[in-house]
Amino acid sequence: MRRHHEAKDGAAAIVELISELKAELVGEDPRNVEHCWDKLRRRHVFSGAQEGVFLIALSGIEIALWDLAAKAAGQALYRMLGGKFRDRIRLYADCGDGDDPSGSPEGCAARAQRLVNEGFTALKFDIDAVQHPAKFDAANHTANGAELRSMVERVAAVRKAIGPDVDLCVDLHARYDVPSACRIAWEMEPFKLLWLEEPIPAENVDALRQVRARSRTPICVGENLYLRWGFRELLQQQAADVIMPDVPKCGGRAESKKIANLAEIYYIPFAPHLVSTPLGTMATCHTCAAVPNFLVLEWHALEERDVWDSYVFAPDGSGPIVKDGHISLPDAPGVGVELNMESVRRNAAPGFGVFE
Repeated sequence: MRRHHEAKDGAAAIVELISELKAELVGEDPRNVEHCWDKLRRRHVFSGAQEGVFLIALSGIEIALWDLAAKAAGQALYRMLGGKFRDRIRLYADCGDGDDPSGSPEGCAARAQRLVNEGFTALKFDIDAVQHPAKFDAANHTANGAELRSMVERVAAVRKAIGPDVDLCVDLHARYDVPSACRIAWEMEPFKLLWLEEPIPAENVDALRQVRARSRTPICVGENLYLRWGFRELLQQQAADVIMPDVPKCGGRAESKKIANLAEIYYIPFAPHLVSTPLGTMATCHTCAAVPNFLVLEWHALEERDVWDSYVFAPDGSGPIVKDGHISLPDAPGVGVELNMESVRRNAAPGFGVFE
């Protein structure tokens, strides 16, 4: 029985970690997924098992174990997680800088309109510009007036192109300081954003709470946080309006559901960050289906759509899994897709090979 997993970020370290960790699971029943996961986490707590590349490797192993356990039971993964709240997972298209590499308002508007025409009901654009020509100092985290004006021009052009009813998010990639984050949030208010993403680094919850308290634009945080413990203080202090764990990175499929359940206590939506292939995407979809507070899921494959689609075979043979801005949850056993190993090998990162 083939089991599928995907881990990402820090490829060299992750390949080495997975090769080392697999020996520690020999003799275990792979259907005891959470036991296997916790055994590895506890055993390596003094060698980095709280965050970073270790957790990314562990997330990949955990997703593979869930796929195997669900296939052994002949069940779709969401049924192993208590069932589903929805049949389709709504996506937001990550539009980057738009059609123009310079991030012009016209290029952003053109990409936005095209994706709305394809059926997407939510979009996200990057509006931070580390290399902005007007930036006074590349080392600090302050946005000046010219930078701020270019951000507003981009978002205004997109909102005008898509109208008031399409959800719009913008990403700042944790580039700014508290005063700049607040200024940006205030300037974004007329555009009725679904959220402003990571305006400052997520490590300082007190600072995040300040930004959220001073902004009427919702704040979204969490792609670089790990495990339930990484989200505990953020949620307790209610320093974000939306959380965005990355399922193949934050600890895996079961851990991300626990994070979502914690967020529900505070009535905070769950909108996972995602930059994965269709395999990691579909695994994430099962989590999104199994929690009540799911909002929307990132889709980040516009620039390599043909290659992205080629990685898996859809269970019903119906072609690409993304249709009309949604992914329909499959009932096939496991995560619901099978890898096209020919495409995986062809597009694998040189020097790292493929686990089989």
